[in-house]
Amino acid sequence: MISKYREAFNSNYSNIKYKEFLAGLQKGYPEIPFRVAETPVFIPADLQQKLTEAGEEIISLIKGNDFKNLTEHAIPIDWKVPSENDHPHFLTFDFGICKDDKGNLIPKLIEMQGFPSLYGFQLHMAQQYANYYGLATNLSPFFGGYNEESYIALLKQVILGSHKPHEVALMDVDAQDQKTAIDFYVTQKYLGIKILALTDIFKEGDSLFYMENNEKIKLKRLYNRLIFDEVTEKTELFKESFDPRDELDIEWVTHPNWFYRISKFTMPFLKSEFVPETHFLNELTNIPKDLENYVLKPLFSFAGMGVVIDVKLQDILAIIDPKNWILQRKVNYEPVVKSPNGGVKVEIRLMYLWPDNEEPKLCINLARLSRGKMIGVRYNKDFNWVGGTVGLMEG
Repeated sequence: MISKYREAFNSNYSNIKYKEFLAGLQKGYPEIPFRVAETPVFIPADLQQKLTEAGEEIISLIKGNDFKNLTEHAIPIDWKVPSENDHPHFLTFDFGICKDDKGNLIPKLIEMQGFPSLYGFQLHMAQQYANYYGLATNLSPFFGGYNEESYIALLKQVILGSHKPHEVALMDVDAQDQKTAIDFYVTQKYLGIKILALTDIFKEGDSLFYMENNEKIKLKRLYNRLIFDEVTEKTELFKESFDPRDELDIEWVTHPNWFYRISKFTMPFLKSEFVPETHFLNELTNIPKDLENYVLKPLFSFAGMGVVIDVKLQDILAIIDPKNWILQRKVNYEPVVKSPNGGVKVEIRLMYLWPDNEEPKLCINLARLSRGKMIGVRYNKDFNWVGGTVGLMEG
């Protein structure tokens, strides 16, 4: 979107460079099972400022004294975890890039999470774009004046806390087979922490342990990447490991309840030029006549699963649990990224780290390019110049 960088990139682009970039990106790591885009996104200063403002507006709601009361019903009773802390350690806000009625770029909120994203991989990817495409040295994926050194230091502060790396583990249901496994390995490289599947961990009393070289090692902090939706039908795994809903002598990074509190459930409470009109379906007094301008979303799903894009009245009438759905005005993405084959739509994820006893810090980003009806990688598998990428800004 910064025209001088876009024009230079496109004129120097080749499929050979792209293949070399992909090979470098994956070198020493597991194969990436999702599509990585041919190009980064060059974010202009005015859009960067609007993204920052939009994020600050959302955070003001999250930091409000009544936020926990507002979102108490977001947490499914069956998945409520004890010992919740005061704030999440991670915040991610996804914005579709649109144009206002004056033709200016404007971000519109699509999704939000109080859950980790690809905090390791995004730095690695930005470095590889710069290395293989020879990008200008003043371009950076960071907000807030961060650089590689200060960002990794902040990542260590948030994830390790006061503990040693071997006392902290990144945990997922089957960590090494997840689509995001490359992020796990990059994070391990930066921080030195363990990568453990749920069943690698066992409980004695209220403490959690893992085995290494026939030695039992006590865990003090869990970098939690486990989404409960993935184990709803697999709770027998808890018998082999531990049940997260028990009282445990463990520090959560971040506590699982925040996955639900900061989610699509939060969006109806936000009133901003950066947030599309959003309603809980069960609180809707009048169904809009122009349903073609809305999307229907389940509250508790991820990766775009269950979303109804072309909404019809019968779709709404067929919902048997309307309290678990939202109706949201469509966001009309503008194809602002110029590719050799036309414009491409873009979504930018702001990624915050929130250290204990400090303020949330906007530090890095993730971007996704799309030509399909939806942004997610699975909806763009037959296109080029689409997929996961990163936004770069002038430093």
